[in-house]
Amino acid sequence: MRLGGAGRLRERWGRTGRTARWTAATAAVALAGGAAAWGATAGGAPRVRTVDQRIAVVDGPKDDQRVTLDTTFYAPAGRAKGPAIMLGHGFGGDKADVAADARALARDGYAVLAWSARGFGRSTGEIALNFPDYEVKDTRQLIDWLAKRPEVRLDRPGDPRVGMAGESYGGAIALMTAAYDKRVDAIAPQITWNDLADSLFPNATGAGAESGVFKKLWAGLFFTNGAGGTACGRFLPSVCEMYQKVAEEGRPNADAVALLRRSSPASVADRITVPTLLVQGQADSLFPLDQADANARAIARNGAPVSVVWYQGGHDGGSPETGRVRGLLRGFFDARLRHAAPSATGFTVTRAGGLDSSTQRVVVEEARTRAYPGLGASPQTIPLDGPEQAIQNPAGGSPASISALPGLGALGSLTDLGGGGGGLPADMPGQAARFDSRPLDRPLRLTGAPTVRLAVTGGDDIPLFAKLYDVAPSGQASPARRIAAPLRVTGGRDATVTLPAMDYRFDRGHRLRLVVATTDMGFATPPQPAAYKVRVLSPLTVPTVPSLATRPAPTPAWVWALPVAALAIAAGILVRGRRRHTGRPALSDVPLEITGLTKAYKNGHLAVADLSFRVEKGQVLGLLGPNGAGKTTTLRMLMGLIHPDSGEIRIFGHHVTPGAPVLSRLGSFVEGPGFLPHLSGRDNLDLYWRATGRPLDEAHMDEALEIAGLGSALDRAVRTYSQGMRQRLAIAQAMLGLPDLLVLDEPTNGLDPPQIREMREVLVRYAAEGRTVIVSSHLLAEVEQTCTHAVVMAAGRRVAAGPVSELTGSGRRLEDAFLDLIAETP
Repeated sequence: MRLGGAGRLRERWGRTGRTARWTAATAAVALAGGAAAWGATAGGAPRVRTVDQRIAVVDGPKDDQRVTLDTTFYAPAGRAKGPAIMLGHGFGGDKADVAADARALARDGYAVLAWSARGFGRSTGEIALNFPDYEVKDTRQLIDWLAKRPEVRLDRPGDPRVGMAGESYGGAIALMTAAYDKRVDAIAPQITWNDLADSLFPNATGAGAESGVFKKLWAGLFFTNGAGGTACGRFLPSVCEMYQKVAEEGRPNADAVALLRRSSPASVADRITVPTLLVQGQADSLFPLDQADANARAIARNGAPVSVVWYQGGHDGGSPETGRVRGLLRGFFDARLRHAAPSATGFTVTRAGGLDSSTQRVVVEEARTRAYPGLGASPQTIPLDGPEQAIQNPAGGSPASISALPGLGALGSLTDLGGGGGGLPADMPGQAARFDSRPLDRPLRLTGAPTVRLAVTGGDDIPLFAKLYDVAPSGQASPARRIAAPLRVTGGRDATVTLPAMDYRFDRGHRLRLVVATTDMGFATPPQPAAYKVRVLSPLTVPTVPSLATRPAPTPAWVWALPVAALAIAAGILVRGRRRHTGRPALSDVPLEITGLTKAYKNGHLAVADLSFRVEKGQVLGLLGPNGAGKTTTLRMLMGLIHPDSGEIRIFGHHVTPGAPVLSRLGSFVEGPGFLPHLSGRDNLDLYWRATGRPLDEAHMDEALEIAGLGSALDRAVRTYSQGMRQRLAIAQAMLGLPDLLVLDEPTNGLDPPQIREMREVLVRYAAEGRTVIVSSHLLAEVEQTCTHAVVMAAGRRVAAGPVSELTGSGRRLEDAFLDLIAETP
């Protein structure tokens, strides 16, 4: 696994061994010396000329020895000279990882240099974790090489106009190089560290890495990625020895902290004076948001402009937002390297804004403000209730609670280990203290790092793990972020604890829960059994940034691309008269009227032909017909998803068109449920409702959850659901907001007989309260027992309609009547 972008982490997790990695790196190099190749074009884009070059550099402090770095130079498209951008890769990767970004930048006129860091890919030398005498010395010599390229724009002889970017390991080298080489003009590091010692030995009390808690799983991944099948592999011996000693002892020592700090931007942050864009992931237990905050504050103190972005991805997975991040970097470098734009700062947070009904994907929105506020802005205090609580550290530190698994945080919901909601994180019984706030009387948007003061007794050296949960009115708890704040305290002493930084919305009626646990699978904990007591001494201080404003979604391109068509449609509407687009008062109490509805597909198939029927309040209407009868096409037109060729549909007197306001009175479930599999059932319902833009208190969530009847499974990932469970969740989603008209397509698919009976009762009760239900089904017996009315379709046409009792006739079953009607259809 390579410690870089979240999307690449997921992609590479399934690879077996290092063979694929080495093969990919080898294929990227045409010749070991200096070979040129022409990149393929894409959609007529300018061709990119690449040069694969083995560049010899001085091997750190060994002036008489050389290391060869495997590089690829991407010449800027066209004949003009361009500014240079150096792209670094993540730990365990190589230059091939950034090839796509490099080509895109070269097509935009940049000269791009990608290289495999020493010890990785085909580069020689030993891994020194971005140490100044090794990796930083390497990048400075690469800048010397760039200064000699005729394609690179120079500010002065030997000084190229150059920016640096990279993820994780590649981001840190950008920061370090900017501190040591004043020729660097702008940097855009992503998901990287400020202090590697604090990252691997965090302590949320602020006491420093010297007394921190060892992040053993992430550290293990770091060092096994560079081991190459041997004890120390391609690491510098001093680095390998440091890790082995820490891993054996399970806690930091002074030498380890000092070594890691020398490889950290924190040690030289006072030297970084160039414009900086810091992009950090909200799904990142390796380098959380506080690492970007420390870099931002340090660089801003030097007078350099700093912009900060928190996006949905990170080392633990989440959404990589590849297009958005690429656009941000491109805009940043355009301003800093090409146009020398005035220095500007800003803060951007991306947020899940609901579901796109057409794709069932989460819509990610940007919230922005002009200046980065830090992690403690505009604090609110939230009192926490709960007595002093006793917690146990188990012998051997097992079983351990789970907050995040390295690289797999997004998969945490696959398991349900109990405690505090479904899936990860899980707190073992007896090992965690819980302190709750009162229900919120208004929504609360947390942006930053909450703090709380704790008192702990029971030992002289106590590691603990604090985290924040969101508790719904039902009592179900889910993690605000799957990241724990490790802390080490001395028994009998108070400590102010800083929880993980995050951007999270707590809805009205929800409670905040502070959990303090004795174990966490990602960290080293004492093997000896022990008992502690934890007490809260202060309210929870919650930072907010009210100035963060979400930008409105841009107008889709097709709106501007089809003005002529829009005018033609408008003209046609005027010809047919304006009555078609106004509500008909006489039908304002009629849930549904369909008149002359016709739809033919491009292949000539006539799906619906001159269909007309009317549904009244309080009815449960069954839409019946064999496969291909046109039922689903009718429902899709009813929902405004496809256009009829002729005829019209009116809901409560209003003509149905895509996006018509009257559709807010319609709840529907057609053609199978579409849910985000990694989210829980509850989260899917919440996202769906937020996408409607309506207030949360109008959702009637409790009634919908009661209808679903999923119990504790509501807080499990939907990917773990059976077909029947998905079906019930979809029906609950359709009933959110208690719509006046409910349309369900085959709602009993996947349900067992008792569940079908319950569904029948729910629908009958729903209509009895003055609402209307339309059910498309092939289970005729259930329709007979559930529906008051029916419309029978065959070959796209209506063959019968009316009360079920009239269709069946005296003593007949609906099934017999249905078969007779279909048989009579020409």
